[in-house]
Amino acid sequence: MKIKICGMKYQDNINQVAALQPDYLGFIFYEKSSRFFEGVIPKLAKTIKKVGVFVDASLDFVLNQIKTHQLNVIQLHGKETPEFCNELRQAVLDSASHTVEIIKVFSIKDHFDFSVLQPFENICDYFLFDTKGKLPGGNGYTFNWDVLKNYPSTTPYFLSGGIGLDEVETILSFLQKKESKYCYAIDVNSKFEITPGLKDIEALEKFKEKLIS
Repeated sequence: MKIKICGMKYQDNINQVAALQPDYLGFIFYEKSSRFFEGVIPKLAKTIKKVGVFVDASLDFVLNQIKTHQLNVIQLHGKETPEFCNELRQAVLDSASHTVEIIKVFSIKDHFDFSVLQPFENICDYFLFDTKGKLPGGNGYTFNWDVLKNYPSTTPYFLSGGIGLDEVETILSFLQKKESKYCYAIDVNSKFEITPGLKDIEALEKFKEKLIS
């Protein structure tokens, strides 16, 4: 099971988290977020993929951040259309010097119409299911994972939304169920923070140990 740690902000903290060897580190390029990333991403191990998180950003802005930070993955957390995702994919193929994957985020509470995924199939590499809340991510509570019993796709997905140390047993139980077949990664953020963007290294270390032991 892959682990993504999102909402990275501070240089020293990024290096500390990177030392835990997560599979993905997420950087939020959305000015209204308290975890908005500015500056330079420090050099990371090649095994760690850099994820740029965007909310209804322009194509030019996304492409510029890919080039500036050598992003490996783009996470679209707004109301981006299948047409935008396809335009982004084509632009990346034309201009990027390396492979860039696309994650499209969908927010869930107690119900979800999975038919909305269909137009994004074969355009996006992954889906990410987050908790529906006031903010586009980082709301701090989980959605009803039973909804995923109806997951109709074979596109691998990231499970996100309010996941912390207290959810480890629930995650391990979920991963034994049929609906977890295409669960590719666990995405964590706010439940491991001291302040927005500043991650608790000890808590993350415990989480990783419990999840992969």
